[in-house]
Amino acid sequence: MKPIIRDIEKHLVLASKSFPATVITGPRRSGKTYLLRRIFPKAEYYLFEDPDVISRFRQDPQGFLDGVKPPAILDEIQNVPEVFNFVRSRIDAAPRKMGRWLLTGSQEAGLMHNVTESMAGRAAVLQLLPLSLHESPKVTPLLGGHPEVLAKPKAAKLWFSSYLQTYLERDVRAVSAVQDLGAFRRFMSLLATRHGQVLNKTDLAAPLGMSVPGVGKWLDILETTGQIFVIQPYFENFGKRIIRSPRIYIADSGMACHLLGIDTEAELEKSPFLGAIFEGVVAAEIIKSQVNAGMRRELYYFRDQQGLEVDFVLPGKNGSMTLIEAKAFRTAKPDMTLPMRRLATAWKAQFGEKRAVRSLLVHRPARANVASKAIAKDVEVCSWKDLATRIVT
Repeated sequence: MKPIIRDIEKHLVLASKSFPATVITGPRRSGKTYLLRRIFPKAEYYLFEDPDVISRFRQDPQGFLDGVKPPAILDEIQNVPEVFNFVRSRIDAAPRKMGRWLLTGSQEAGLMHNVTESMAGRAAVLQLLPLSLHESPKVTPLLGGHPEVLAKPKAAKLWFSSYLQTYLERDVRAVSAVQDLGAFRRFMSLLATRHGQVLNKTDLAAPLGMSVPGVGKWLDILETTGQIFVIQPYFENFGKRIIRSPRIYIADSGMACHLLGIDTEAELEKSPFLGAIFEGVVAAEIIKSQVNAGMRRELYYFRDQQGLEVDFVLPGKNGSMTLIEAKAFRTAKPDMTLPMRRLATAWKAQFGEKRAVRSLLVHRPARANVASKAIAKDVEVCSWKDLATRIVT
């Protein structure tokens, strides 16, 4: 089968030529190992989830690394965070030798702490998320972007069930002392029913008999392990009283559908969650385009206390911004653009023409493949399949 070319590959190759070490983070099964082994086929490979590898390293770290001939891939290193100190000493012994250490990890917060502490200035840090539509036309709201799901879509339900079990037993227990994994699984399903909504921790805590701080800790676990996106409200004050709570999205739409019990396209079409699922897809595509370009995540939503709401606000260069509305409908209509036009008017009244504002309505394409045209002044319209080429990052 022809390999899928990931958008991040050129940045990965550049990083390997510019830094002694490269660290790739991202959620489990997003393709980190496959990518490194394909791009660097001659690199030695060590998996730090293998009990034998972990035991050999911890018994004699220096002896273990003496037996490693760089370039080497050290996979899932969050399981042995002490490896950073030993790799750092070897980098410092030969600081001009680039591309010797290729490291991966699935638990971003803890991993980044160790990179900050041990590898500052020595390692490039990249993030690999599941496939975007720009990378594979097989990506859909129902299946999401995990490579293995797209390779075998008929086994998607089984794959997501197995993924959840593995995720709960490995990642959740690794980052927190969660005793009741069944309750955590129910928490994820409950959170899926709030997909795309403004976060209300009390609303989540009550059905599970939890405390609000407990909900906050569990949300931190999900964000740390790349299972949710937390979209903050747009922060700049221009004369409106803004809602301060973030919005929460299940990061992969395929996982969101699985947690909601949506198994087929027909079920998704009839689901009351279709709009929220599609909105999450648009958020994911924007974030993937930023991450794959080697940029930091920067995506917000807008909602004020008078009810004006725009799905996404994407800051641009020189103080500009792009307003984005995501609609699951296949027909784009002028009234769908009203919130963006109102916010754009307020923005221009506050800042004048010095800071540009752009409005973009994103929708699902008609099956007849009839392209929508501009339907309101100063508003662009595009299919979500063309989103990556239309957004300004």
